[in-house]
Amino acid sequence: MCRVLKVHRSGYYAWLKEPQSPRALENAKLAEQIRYYYDQSMGIYGSPRIYHDLKEAGIICGENRVARLMKASQLCSIRGYKRPRYRVGRPALVSPNQLQRQFTYDAPDQAWVTDITHIRTYEGWLYLAVVIDLHSRLVVGWSMQARMETRLVLDALTMAVWRRKPKNSPIIHSDQGSQFGSDEFARWCKENRLSPSMSRRGNCWDNAVAESFFSSLKSELIKKKIYPSRSVAKSEIFEYIEEFYNRVRRHKHLAQLSPMAFEQRQSAL
Repeated sequence: MCRVLKVHRSGYYAWLKEPQSPRALENAKLAEQIRYYYDQSMGIYGSPRIYHDLKEAGIICGENRVARLMKASQLCSIRGYKRPRYRVGRPALVSPNQLQRQFTYDAPDQAWVTDITHIRTYEGWLYLAVVIDLHSRLVVGWSMQARMETRLVLDALTMAVWRRKPKNSPIIHSDQGSQFGSDEFARWCKENRLSPSMSRRGNCWDNAVAESFFSSLKSELIKKKIYPSRSVAKSEIFEYIEEFYNRVRRHKHLAQLSPMAFEQRQSAL
């Protein structure tokens, strides 16, 4: 056999004992570790975030190598899809745009953004309102209800104020939905020392951070499915926000840290 293959006898028997090269064995081990962190992210992470997970765990490798092994294993990050549109009434009050697309702040509770989206269930729509801190992208408040009313937004803001107890008067930026332009909303903000700000009408980029969060939620968790009930939807969305997005999910904007890890690191400086 050695003569036919024209290889050295010792090399041939070494190959029989360990047919894979050391590099191939390293790749196989690394592929298993990649699969672990990919599964931990619920199939959401692509190679950049998997690379940072491995790096944090002390596993030395290059990002390009991670990308190659993910491609070979057919592990793909989940990509977003366009948010469905729905009609909202015109607001009674329109606040000036204080944010002006400034989405980066050097301290928490200087500016929050808020918005509403809907999730399909067999019991009917479930509406979700969130409040996001622009410093860390942390979801500081949220609320879910069967009806899209001003109370939906106020419940999310109540959670945010209760959790954060802001010392100053944060900007609270929204679109021009009727819930944000109501007298009730304006009074609540005044009583709780929040400073309302609104996007220009029909300009979703003025509230891009909230739009981005909903895109991630729908592409990473919901994936266009219809929930059997509102309670099931609420349970999964709660887990996504509180257990994954705030605590674990890495953000490119935050140097690949999660919102909570980013705030903890900033507070330690």
